[in-house]
Amino acid sequence: MSLRLMAVAICSLIVLNPSPGLADDVLTLDEAMQRVVAEHPDLRVFRHQADVLAAEGEASALPPPMAVRAELENWAGTGSLSGLGGAELTLTLASVLERGGKRDARRALAASTIDGLATRRMAAEIDLLAEVARRYLELVAAQARQRIAADELAQRERTAAAAQRRVQAGASPESVHLAAEAMKARAELDVTRARTEGESVWRRLAVLWGEPEAGPSPRVAGEPLDLPRLPDIAELLATLDQTPQLRRFADQARVQEARLQLAQSSRATDLEWQVGVRNLQAGDDWALVAGVAVPIGTARRAEPSIRAARAAAEALAVERESTELVLEATLIQAHGQFAAATMEVAKIREDLLPRLARAESSAERAYRAGALSYLEWAQLQTETTAARRQQLTAAVDAHRALIEIQRLTGEPLVAPAAEAKDAR
Repeated sequence: MSLRLMAVAICSLIVLNPSPGLADDVLTLDEAMQRVVAEHPDLRVFRHQADVLAAEGEASALPPPMAVRAELENWAGTGSLSGLGGAELTLTLASVLERGGKRDARRALAASTIDGLATRRMAAEIDLLAEVARRYLELVAAQARQRIAADELAQRERTAAAAQRRVQAGASPESVHLAAEAMKARAELDVTRARTEGESVWRRLAVLWGEPEAGPSPRVAGEPLDLPRLPDIAELLATLDQTPQLRRFADQARVQEARLQLAQSSRATDLEWQVGVRNLQAGDDWALVAGVAVPIGTARRAEPSIRAARAAAEALAVERESTELVLEATLIQAHGQFAAATMEVAKIREDLLPRLARAESSAERAYRAGALSYLEWAQLQTETTAARRQQLTAAVDAHRALIEIQRLTGEPLVAPAAEAKDAR
């Protein structure tokens, strides 16, 4: 797999994969991609398509076939032509002399079609790798949600223990302890649900390389809250000309040009020729025969095909222009989504979570001192967990936007996460 074809998820490899030294049981995005590229039928089919096009190319390079003809005339008639006495046997070798470069035009069309297959495969591989990156991101996010749920459960257990001590000391009613135990049970349910969702996401990823019944979910490498820097939108838009979605139009334009050349070559009149010998039974004589046939009106009959080829080329140019506008709009939208999500992640990390942490610590001290109710402390814990989940959701949205940008541009355009951290 070439480095260019890996470009669709370079950003995710940088951000989601940690430094070397991983444990053997950690699944990396690179490993997942290699499995999919090796096993997925959407890519294997291109090998067979290449064989088909190669065979068609060989066929297009063949000259017109030779034909051996035998004709028996003037036999089984009446009078002097009864039986075989007056029969004439003619043996000829016939073919067509192509003019106007038709054979070269067919070769050019076959070569253009074969060249276009590489771009189609690249586009298919990039789309497939983007889907791998999305599902891997879902697995990373699922395991992050499991950690958040486990942290919340630990909080609820600590709160329930504190509430029980207050009840035993007669400082709080039994309902406070029961409410704390209920919140603890809900946190346990969240842990179970997060683990179940993680297993489902893992199977959804594994099915891409043909393992729908994969075993338990492995640990995955990556920290979704680390986000890279992106070039500005003008730099990204400048890379679109090289994206496979637009490069395929260049390949198709070459195919259309080859079709036009083939249609124009049909204006030239081909010559049908034959040469052979004739045996006259009456005198047991032999003679040479030759003939040439020239079709009439070939130039006029070629005009509809030429007009069709030109119209197809013009339509292709318009289609490329339309596709470019769609890609630009999608790229601008993805860039904006990444910027907004990155800002949200940073704001929660730098402002909201530190404030909630200080408030929760103060609330715990106040509760243990009897200066704050249980509900106020529990509400702060809920707010902290909600803020962490909101931050994770924003980070996942940012990574999804990154994957889409990589899919559109097909280039490794982002800076490593470490550099992004230094720039903040």
